[in-house]
Amino acid sequence: MPFTANRQFKSHPMLLSRAQGMHYFTPDGRQVLDGAAGLWCVNAGHGRREIVEAVSAAISELDYAPPFKIGHPLAFAAADALGPLLPPGFTNSFFVNSGSEAAETALKIARAYHVARGEPDRIWLIGRERGYHGVNFGGISVGGIPHNKAAFGPLLQEVDHLRHTHDLGRNAFSRGQPAHGAELADDLLRIIAERGSERIAAVIVEPMAGSTGVLPPPKGYLERLREITSEHGILLIFDEVITGFGRLGAPFAAERFDVLPDMIAMAKGMTNGTIPMGAVAVQGHVYEGMMQGPIGTIELMHGYTYSGHPAACAALMATLKIYEREDLFARVRSLETYWEDAVHMLRQAPNVLDVRNIGLVGGIELAPLEGRPGVRGSDVYRRAFEGGLLVRVTGDTIALSPPLIISEPQIEEIVEKLGRAIADSSQELA
Repeated sequence: MPFTANRQFKSHPMLLSRAQGMHYFTPDGRQVLDGAAGLWCVNAGHGRREIVEAVSAAISELDYAPPFKIGHPLAFAAADALGPLLPPGFTNSFFVNSGSEAAETALKIARAYHVARGEPDRIWLIGRERGYHGVNFGGISVGGIPHNKAAFGPLLQEVDHLRHTHDLGRNAFSRGQPAHGAELADDLLRIIAERGSERIAAVIVEPMAGSTGVLPPPKGYLERLREITSEHGILLIFDEVITGFGRLGAPFAAERFDVLPDMIAMAKGMTNGTIPMGAVAVQGHVYEGMMQGPIGTIELMHGYTYSGHPAACAALMATLKIYEREDLFARVRSLETYWEDAVHMLRQAPNVLDVRNIGLVGGIELAPLEGRPGVRGSDVYRRAFEGGLLVRVTGDTIALSPPLIISEPQIEEIVEKLGRAIADSSQELA
């Protein structure tokens, strides 16, 4: 099982057997409120028949079509449906099957783009401490979570990292974007001075770092990164696998923060978690920069057997129709203040060091047990589940990201159940 202590799990398994609306159900019929949208991905809630029917119709007509040197209409229709959600200037998308593949693809496009334009020395890739960009070798190389890479030996060597933006001393209990930390973007200037801008291909960041514990960007931080990368001809990649498709109240965080990168990696909410799918969307200048060489030349020697699979394309188009029909992104904006006030009530719970929020995301950072990091977070996670609430845990931070269909009473239920789990855990682990 992925990212799981397998032997521990098998001794005390937690299982889900059914889902509908805002809830999962265990094999014994117990109802569990989904406070995590599955794994950040079930944005429109569970059991959407429109998606099931669209997928069934698509694969009944065309179960599979090879994507190399041949195409099928659904892939182009899916790209056309995605286009209006993309920020201005984004003209083309490349379909993959996961967030890890999307990040890997964006990194490869970045290097290939510079080769196509006659700058093959631009090979350095800049990530950020505490960044998460999936689990493939490129993604963990630019990623900044040490445990994710410790067991896998040498990674990509032409990689450097910006400092992370987490600053409890100045920004604890911020509401929305924290006030302090924009100057950390200037780390890129240090790297440029050391490596040379003519050798740097791209910078990749999550607009809001999610898997590391919900870190909204400091005010002005993304704007400064865009300014520096533009000045030095460096591509800026936003990893929006978590933030895409309404999580922050806009189709993409690029629009929420009004900062346009050169590429956007996406996945999760694309198909409401029903069928594996991801994509990399690129601005027109990136696509045109790649379209070099004689006609008949393969411009990007990259792809996957299941890129643009008919079932995934059908799921994407059905999901986008739900988002539009139910105006779910606007719903996030209407709920954001209520959500913010509710999750910040958890600062009263024992051992809470910080509460962070933006859009329909919350992070509750707990004080670690001395010499036992992660134990408190895992204990709260299990207690919440046993109490009828699914959350996400990363280290000693509890992450909340419920489906966008959540109601105000369900927001209160999340806070009440999580608060109880934190209090009970604090008594037990005192």
